[in-house]
Amino acid sequence: MNRAEIIHATLEQVAARVGDPTGRVYARLFELYPEFEDLFVMDVDGGVRGSMLQTSLECVIGVAEGESEAAHIVLGAARVDHDGYGLSEDQVDLLFVAMRDTFRDILGETWTPETETVWAGLLEELARIGRQASQAT
Repeated sequence: MNRAEIIHATLEQVAARVGDPTGRVYARLFELYPEFEDLFVMDVDGGVRGSMLQTSLECVIGVAEGESEAAHIVLGAARVDHDGYGLSEDQVDLLFVAMRDTFRDILGETWTPETETVWAGLLEELARIGRQASQAT
């Protein structure tokens, strides 16, 4: 399987097992970085979290499929926008890490070394795209 196929398969398997993973992803993010939870105090219905995860998944899929232009725009804007919340540029990437870790836990034994390699490379590429985009603004 190529990179895009592995990413699509991961997302399909996660959806089949748990449906919407938003709550689990943010629980992992807050477990790893408790200070982030305060940033969502006004998000009482989870709409902001859901929207952020959806946008992040669109970046993941786009980059996995070889289309990085939209991700360049989104990730560059996210770095600028989140600076206003006191987040460093690198901290913006932590949602992707929480996603990967959550998906790995959900899939358990079906998470292969190849899947791990693909996700690790994709997270590195997303971070690189975000850094390039923020430097261009």
